[in-house]
Amino acid sequence: MSLPHAILTALLERPSSGLELTRRFDKSIGYFWSATHQQIYRELGKLEGDGFIRTLPAEQPARGQKKSYEVLPAGRAELARWSAASQDPKPLRDTLLLRLRAAAVVGTEGIEADLRRHLELHRRQLAEYEAIERRDFPPGKDGQEDRLRHLVLRAGIDLETFWARWLEHALTEFAELPGGAAGDGEG
Repeated sequence: MSLPHAILTALLERPSSGLELTRRFDKSIGYFWSATHQQIYRELGKLEGDGFIRTLPAEQPARGQKKSYEVLPAGRAELARWSAASQDPKPLRDTLLLRLRAAAVVGTEGIEADLRRHLELHRRQLAEYEAIERRDFPPGKDGQEDRLRHLVLRAGIDLETFWARWLEHALTEFAELPGGAAGDGEG
């Protein structure tokens, strides 16, 4: 149920068309809650049907003109209700960790190269987040909205830092393993 709430959040920040939402997801919300163009459009239709958003009236009627949406009071109330509700953390599900566990019993073929690839991907993402932090959150930008948005970005920075350090550690451990031998299967 979180995608509709992500869309409501984005629309409360700024009324937008579906295309604009897709672009904004790619540049912000999509870092921690991804959605395809089709998913966003499908949810816009549902949110409009539920009375949470409405299509803004066009300034000049034109065939094929993109629709822009804004949040209605019912949508704001739904987002406030959802935001205030308690939720348990989700368990970690990571394919790389499962593959390492499998490698313990079937051998490590291809794992080291993928660990290096993942490390590079996490380092790149970390660099991107740090660039966003420097650009969007200079010292002194400490209004409530800015601080909460920065807190979300800090979660991304901290997670990417964790993964980069963990992968560096994993590669060190991997280098000490006997060449590609499978483990004993216990653990």
